[in-house]
Amino acid sequence: MPQLQIPMFPVGVTHITSLLAFQNEAGNIIYFNGSLPVFSHREEDRQSFKMITAQFCANGHARQADIVRAFGVTAISVKRSVKLYRKEGARGFYQPRKARGPAILTPSVLREVQQLLDANQAVSAIASKLDIKPDTLSKAIRAGRLYPCAKKKSPTIQ
Repeated sequence: MPQLQIPMFPVGVTHITSLLAFQNEAGNIIYFNGSLPVFSHREEDRQSFKMITAQFCANGHARQADIVRAFGVTAISVKRSVKLYRKEGARGFYQPRKARGPAILTPSVLREVQQLLDANQAVSAIASKLDIKPDTLSKAIRAGRLYPCAKKKSPTIQ
Protein backbone atom coordinates (compact mmCIF):
# COMPACT_ATOMS: atom_id res chain seq x y z
CA MET A 1 0.00 0.00 0.00
CA PRO A 2 1.47 3.38 -0.99
CA GLN A 3 2.53 5.59 1.87
CA LEU A 4 1.78 9.30 1.88
CA GLN A 5 4.81 11.53 1.90
CA ILE A 6 4.80 14.03 4.70
CA PRO A 7 6.55 17.17 3.52
CA MET A 8 9.44 17.75 5.88
CA PHE A 9 11.73 20.56 4.78
CA PRO A 10 15.04 21.75 6.18
CA VAL A 11 14.97 24.89 8.29
CA GLY A 12 15.06 28.18 6.38
CA VAL A 13 13.43 27.13 3.12
CA THR A 14 10.89 29.14 1.12
CA HIS A 15 7.89 27.14 -0.09
CA ILE A 16 6.91 27.13 -3.74
CA THR A 17 4.14 24.55 -3.30
CA SER A 18 3.29 22.16 -0.52
CA LEU A 19 5.91 19.69 -1.84
CA LEU A 20 8.44 22.04 -3.49
CA ALA A 21 10.72 24.51 -1.72
CA PHE A 22 14.01 26.29 -2.24
CA GLN A 23 16.81 27.55 -0.06
CA ASN A 24 19.56 30.09 -0.70
CA GLU A 25 22.66 28.75 0.99
CA ALA A 26 25.84 30.85 0.52
CA GLY A 27 24.96 31.86 -3.04
CA ASN A 28 23.69 28.42 -4.05
CA ILE A 29 19.99 27.93 -4.70
CA ILE A 30 18.89 24.43 -3.73
CA TYR A 31 15.46 23.07 -4.69
CA PHE A 32 13.77 20.44 -2.51
CA ASN A 33 10.98 18.02 -3.29
CA GLY A 34 9.84 17.00 0.16
CA SER A 35 13.07 16.53 2.06
CA LEU A 36 15.19 15.53 -0.95
CA PRO A 37 17.31 18.06 -2.83
CA VAL A 38 16.51 17.78 -6.55
CA PHE A 39 18.50 20.58 -8.21
CA SER A 40 20.91 23.37 -7.40
CA HIS A 41 22.56 26.28 -9.20
CA ARG A 42 24.47 29.46 -8.43
CA GLU A 43 22.41 32.48 -7.50
CA GLU A 44 23.52 34.44 -10.59
CA ASP A 45 22.82 31.58 -13.05
CA ARG A 46 19.67 32.88 -14.76
CA GLN A 47 19.52 30.16 -17.43
CA SER A 48 19.43 27.34 -14.86
CA PHE A 49 16.82 29.19 -12.81
CA LYS A 50 14.57 29.62 -15.85
CA MET A 51 15.13 26.02 -16.93
CA ILE A 52 14.29 24.39 -13.58
CA THR A 53 11.26 26.57 -12.87
CA ALA A 54 9.96 25.92 -16.40
CA GLN A 55 10.54 22.19 -15.85
CA PHE A 56 8.55 22.30 -12.61
CA CYS A 57 5.66 23.96 -14.47
CA ALA A 58 5.81 21.73 -17.55
CA ASN A 59 5.86 18.55 -15.45
CA GLY A 60 2.95 19.68 -13.29
CA HIS A 61 4.87 20.06 -10.03
CA ALA A 62 4.12 23.79 -9.80
CA ARG A 63 1.86 26.29 -11.46
CA GLN A 64 3.23 29.37 -13.19
CA ALA A 65 1.50 31.50 -10.56
CA ASP A 66 3.39 29.61 -7.83
CA ILE A 67 6.73 30.49 -9.46
CA VAL A 68 5.71 34.16 -9.84
CA ARG A 69 4.65 34.35 -6.19
CA ALA A 70 7.65 32.52 -4.74
CA PHE A 71 10.40 34.29 -6.73
CA GLY A 72 8.83 37.65 -7.57
CA VAL A 73 9.45 37.31 -11.30
CA THR A 74 7.06 38.51 -14.00
CA ALA A 75 4.37 36.20 -15.28
CA ILE A 76 5.38 36.75 -18.91
CA SER A 77 8.96 35.65 -18.22
CA VAL A 78 7.69 32.39 -16.72
CA LYS A 79 5.34 31.86 -19.68
CA ARG A 80 8.22 32.39 -22.13
CA SER A 81 10.43 29.99 -20.20
CA VAL A 82 7.75 27.29 -20.13
CA LYS A 83 7.14 27.77 -23.87
CA LEU A 84 10.87 27.44 -24.57
CA TYR A 85 11.13 24.35 -22.36
CA ARG A 86 8.21 22.65 -24.12
CA LYS A 87 9.61 23.52 -27.54
CA GLU A 88 13.34 22.79 -27.11
CA GLY A 89 13.76 21.16 -23.71
CA ALA A 90 16.55 22.01 -21.27
CA ARG A 91 19.02 22.50 -24.13
CA GLY A 92 17.12 25.61 -25.29
CA PHE A 93 18.19 27.59 -22.22
CA TYR A 94 21.90 27.08 -22.81
CA GLN A 95 22.17 27.71 -26.55
CA PRO A 96 23.76 30.95 -27.72
CA ARG A 97 21.30 33.60 -28.80
CA LYS A 98 20.56 33.80 -32.50
CA ALA A 99 21.74 37.09 -33.94
CA ARG A 100 21.59 38.43 -37.45
CA GLY A 101 24.76 39.23 -39.24
CA PRO A 102 25.35 41.71 -42.03
CA ALA A 103 23.32 39.69 -44.51
CA ILE A 104 22.92 42.43 -47.12
CA LEU A 105 26.12 44.43 -46.95
CA THR A 106 28.67 41.66 -47.18
CA PRO A 107 32.32 42.63 -47.76
CA SER A 108 32.04 42.00 -51.51
CA VAL A 109 28.90 44.14 -51.79
CA LEU A 110 30.55 46.91 -49.75
CA ARG A 111 33.52 46.92 -52.15
CA GLU A 112 31.23 47.11 -55.17
CA VAL A 113 29.15 49.92 -53.65
CA GLN A 114 32.31 51.84 -52.71
CA GLN A 115 33.60 51.57 -56.29
CA LEU A 116 30.30 52.94 -57.58
CA LEU A 117 30.39 55.77 -55.03
CA ASP A 118 33.95 56.56 -56.10
CA ALA A 119 32.70 56.68 -59.69
CA ASN A 120 30.42 59.52 -58.58
CA GLN A 121 27.12 57.60 -58.83
CA ALA A 122 24.18 58.63 -56.68
CA VAL A 123 23.16 56.50 -53.70
CA SER A 124 19.65 56.00 -55.11
CA ALA A 125 21.04 54.82 -58.46
CA ILE A 126 23.42 52.37 -56.76
CA ALA A 127 20.59 51.08 -54.58
CA SER A 128 18.29 50.41 -57.53
CA LYS A 129 21.14 48.84 -59.55
CA LEU A 130 22.09 46.40 -56.76
CA ASP A 131 18.52 45.89 -55.47
CA ILE A 132 19.35 47.30 -52.04
CA LYS A 133 17.21 49.77 -50.12
CA PRO A 134 18.62 53.31 -50.26
CA ASP A 135 18.25 53.61 -46.47
CA THR A 136 20.60 50.66 -46.01
CA LEU A 137 23.30 52.42 -47.98
CA SER A 138 22.68 55.74 -46.22
CA LYS A 139 23.00 54.07 -42.82
CA ALA A 140 26.26 52.42 -43.89
CA ILE A 141 27.61 55.81 -44.97
CA ARG A 142 26.58 57.41 -41.66
CA ALA A 143 28.15 54.49 -39.74
CA GLY A 144 31.44 54.95 -41.61
CA ARG A 145 31.39 51.61 -43.42
CA LEU A 146 31.08 53.44 -46.76
CA TYR A 147 32.55 56.79 -47.77
CA PRO A 148 30.68 59.12 -50.11
CA CYS A 149 32.55 60.61 -53.00
CA ALA A 150 33.64 64.20 -52.44
CA LYS A 151 31.19 66.50 -54.17
CA LYS A 152 32.61 68.54 -56.99
CA LYS A 153 32.32 72.24 -56.46
CA SER A 154 30.66 74.09 -59.25
CA PRO A 155 32.69 76.99 -60.55
CA THR A 156 31.51 80.27 -59.12
CA ILE A 157 30.87 83.12 -61.48
CA GLN A 158 32.51 86.39 -60.53
